[in-house]
Amino acid sequence: QVHVVESGGGLVQAGGSLRLSCAASGSSDSINAMGWYRRAPGKQRELVAIIIRGGSTNYADSVKGRFTISGDNAKNTVYLQMNSLKLEDTAVYYCLTVGDGEYWGQGTQVTVSS
Repeated sequence: QVHVVESGGGLVQAGGSLRLSCAASGSSDSINAMGWYRRAPGKQRELVAIIIRGGSTNYADSVKGRFTISGDNAKNTVYLQMNSLKLEDTAVYYCLTVGDGEYWGQGTQVTVSS
């Protein structure tokens, strides 16, 4: 069992920045990938960014150039640095950990105001 804890959400003005954190603990020696999804009101869940053990990353087109995902393998922690936030970024953000199975965090609300 992998336990996932997220933090960093909040209210921010358009153009501002936030950094989300996700830490995995428990049976986490063989985590293969971690990433972030989001679900905006009335919209489908979408992949935001992922990072695979070894360092490769992938981003949604809508966040390229603005968001950066990074990780600390020793701490089984992943971060999402979000810059130049837009109103359209308002969503609940979920952390995904892939190891023996898929494990999700509880979600953290990001609200961007004009």
